[in-house]
Amino acid sequence: MKELTKTKVYVGALTDLPERVGKTVILEKDKEVAVFKLSNGHVKAVENKCPHKGGVLSEGIVSGEHVFCPMHDWKICLEDGKVQEPDFGCVKTYETVIDDGEVFLLV
Repeated sequence: MKELTKTKVYVGALTDLPERVGKTVILEKDKEVAVFKLSNGHVKAVENKCPHKGGVLSEGIVSGEHVFCPMHDWKICLEDGKVQEPDFGCVKTYETVIDDGEVFLLV
């Protein structure tokens, strides 16, 4: 079985990411990722589009391990991408890695 290799995509220096404020990273023409540095220092990344009406999640409000869509306040878990009840759906999550103070997405 062929092992898939992931590509490291540079996000920026960890010290340049403000806490609880999203950063948009463009992977391809139609693919954006929202990257967040949480108050606990962890960095999480999810697809930058709410499954409800396509709200830009990088513009959402972060609380704990969740982001709230700026359009209709849907609450999305940054750990697993699941929309919290009573709403439903999910967004793709991306693995992040911090290497010598630099943040990367693994795609």
